[in-house]
Amino acid sequence: MLGSRLLLLGVAAAAHAKYIVPGARWRDTEGNLVNAHAGNVVLDNGTFWWFGEYKIEGQEEGGGVSVYSSEDLATWQAHGLALEPVEGHPYINPDMIIQRPKVVYSEPTGQYHMWWHADNSSYGLLLQGLATADTIAGPYTFVNATAPLGNWSQDFGLFTDYKDGRSYALYSNGDSVQGRDVYLTSYDEGISALDTVTYRFNKFDLEAPTIIQTEKSYYALMSHKTGYRPNNVVAFRADSLSGPWSQPWIVAPLNTRTFNSQSGFTLRIEGSEKTTYLYLGDQWDSNSLWESRYIWLPMAIDDDKKTLQLEWHDVYDLDVKTGDWQPVEGKTYFANDATTSGDAFKQEANFASEGVILTGIYGNDSTVTFEGIEGTGKPQWVSFYYQNTDDMGFGDQPGGSPDRIGGKWQLRRISSVVVNGNTEQVETLFQRDTHKGIILSTPLQLTLQEGAGNTITIGGLFNGIDYKGADIDKIVVYPPED
Repeated sequence: MLGSRLLLLGVAAAAHAKYIVPGARWRDTEGNLVNAHAGNVVLDNGTFWWFGEYKIEGQEEGGGVSVYSSEDLATWQAHGLALEPVEGHPYINPDMIIQRPKVVYSEPTGQYHMWWHADNSSYGLLLQGLATADTIAGPYTFVNATAPLGNWSQDFGLFTDYKDGRSYALYSNGDSVQGRDVYLTSYDEGISALDTVTYRFNKFDLEAPTIIQTEKSYYALMSHKTGYRPNNVVAFRADSLSGPWSQPWIVAPLNTRTFNSQSGFTLRIEGSEKTTYLYLGDQWDSNSLWESRYIWLPMAIDDDKKTLQLEWHDVYDLDVKTGDWQPVEGKTYFANDATTSGDAFKQEANFASEGVILTGIYGNDSTVTFEGIEGTGKPQWVSFYYQNTDDMGFGDQPGGSPDRIGGKWQLRRISSVVVNGNTEQVETLFQRDTHKGIILSTPLQLTLQEGAGNTITIGGLFNGIDYKGADIDKIVVYPPED
C-alpha cells in the first residue's frame, strides 16, 4: 500500500512564479507554456511532480505524457516526456489516445505506476493503460492495456485514501446506453491490477471523476458530458467510499460553467497550520488544445453542513508548508471611468459592477481605454472582467448563440490589449463564453511603467469568424510577484 512518503495532489504556474493565477498562461522556468493537461501531481520527498497530457499544436491526441517538478506548486521545471509515444506500438503510438494520466507510488514493487485511459481515435477500445518506472520522472515503460474487470473505461481518475493508503480507480464506462456509469474500484496492494468494485454511480452519465477526502467525508466531483465545452461540475458526498453517496449538487455559481472549466483532479495540502483543498480543473480550448489553460481554485468544504463550493480568486498566494493561502489584493478600474472610441460605448447593465458595461468593442477602430493606471515597472497580473454573450451575429455563416436552435459554440472571443499606446506590442486576450449577465475574468501579465500615468486600451481581434471583443466590466491590476 501507499506509505506516508507520498501524497496525491493535483496543480501549475509561470516562470519563477509566486502566485497561482487561474486561467493565465502558465510558463515553466524556461518560459514555455506548461503543457500537462488532465493529469495529477505526486509529492515525492518534498518535491511536487506534475503529470499530464502533452498536446501538440494541430494534433488532438497522441502526444504522450509530460512531467514537471516544483517545490511550491507555483514555479515549474519541465522534464520532458515521462511516457513517449512509440511508432507502431499497438497502444501508445502517436495515433492512439493517452488521456487523463495518473501516477502513484507502489510500495510493494518499489516502482512508480502510471495509469491512463487507453483508446483508439474512435473510442472503440475503452481500456486502462499501465506503465512503470523506477524513478518518478521516468521514462515509463508500457506494461499493458486492459479492460477493468471486463468492463469499459473512458475518463479516468485515481484516488488514494490518506488514512489507510488504499488506492482506487475512478472511471466512466462510456457513452453507450449500456454504459453511462462511473465506477469506483479498488486496486490490489501493488496497484498493478484492479481488485473489487467499491461503488457504482449508476446512470448519472458523468465523466472526469476525482475524489477529495477530509477528516470526516469523501467528496466526488464529476463533469457532465459536453465534450470540450464547459458545464456545471457536480459533487457527491459520503461517509464511506462504499456509500451511500448523496445526490449531486453544483459546486460553482450557476451559469459560470464552473468558471469555464472541467474537473480533473483535486488536491489535499496538509500543512503545519491548516489543511487546504484545491480544485484542479482544465479550461479546454478546442480551437487550440495545446494551449488550454488551468483553473486551480480553493474549495470551501463544510463537513457539518455537508457542502463543497469553489472559491474564485484572480490571484492567490499559497504556502505549501503551512497550508495557508491568501487572495492577493489589486486595484480596480471601472468601466464607467474608461473612455471609448469609434462605435464602442457605455451601456446600462444592472449586473455590472457600477451598473455600466463597455460594449461595441470591434477591431482597432472601436476601442475602450482605461487611464491613470498605477504601475511598478515590473510584470504585473491584470484581470479583465468581461461578459461574452455568445450572440456573435454570423449572418449566413454557421454558428450563432448556443442558446438558440442549431447554435454553435465559439468558445471564445479575442481582444487586443495595448499598453500606453504601444501598438508595436499587442497582447492577445482570450475571453471564453459566458452566459448573458454573467461576469467572469481572464488574466494577462503586463509590464506597466512606474507611476500612475499608464493606459490600457482594449480592441477586438479575429477569432475565426469575427473581430468583436467581449463586453468589459472592469479591470483589476495586481502587485508584482517579487
